[in-house]
Amino acid sequence: MMIYLLGFISQLLFFSRTLLQWLMSERAGKVLSPTIYWVLSIVGSYFFCIYGWFRNDFSILLGQIISYYIYIWNLNANGVWTKLPPVLKAVLILTPFLAIGFVLNNAAYFVHNFLSHHHIALWLIIFGSVGQVIFTLRFVYQWIYSIRKNESLLPLGFWVISLVGSGIIVIYGMIRLDPILILGQSIGFIAYTRNIILYRKELKTSSANETVS
Repeated sequence: MMIYLLGFISQLLFFSRTLLQWLMSERAGKVLSPTIYWVLSIVGSYFFCIYGWFRNDFSILLGQIISYYIYIWNLNANGVWTKLPPVLKAVLILTPFLAIGFVLNNAAYFVHNFLSHHHIALWLIIFGSVGQVIFTLRFVYQWIYSIRKNESLLPLGFWVISLVGSGIIVIYGMIRLDPILILGQSIGFIAYTRNIILYRKELKTSSANETVS
């Protein structure tokens, strides 16, 4: 029960970041990349890594490790990272390295507990991992796009990739009977779709203004 509570808290943080970003974008009439989105992202990711560890779920850990440092980059781009206490920054930076170090030093334990489930077929682990990788690649795309624009942004491609990855994760969660994954991803569908609509409206408005000019 405590494990599910931890997973629920992390999903609540992820849901809150999506909801706040959506509402702020609706109010502004365009897609925004607010600072609170990245603050909730790093906190939620930290808790979700712990949840994935206790659940012995390799796909969850893989997805979180990939996006973790991109959250930190966006916090830095928004001027938040430099304001954090040095001790907290050290903990946030070192934790994933410690986890990776544990895996490398305990390869047999890792393979047995994360990849050799008797109750989970290998194809399902691969399927779930693919969903997590696709879902996480949205942040890689966002990071590359933001670097090119020299600011933290959430572009159209980010939301399209979100829908695809989220769909796979929901199916994976249904097969594994994981209410945390199902609830967390299903709610996001509305926000992802709405951001795509907002982005398309913004592009149409920009094109119309350019035509008039």
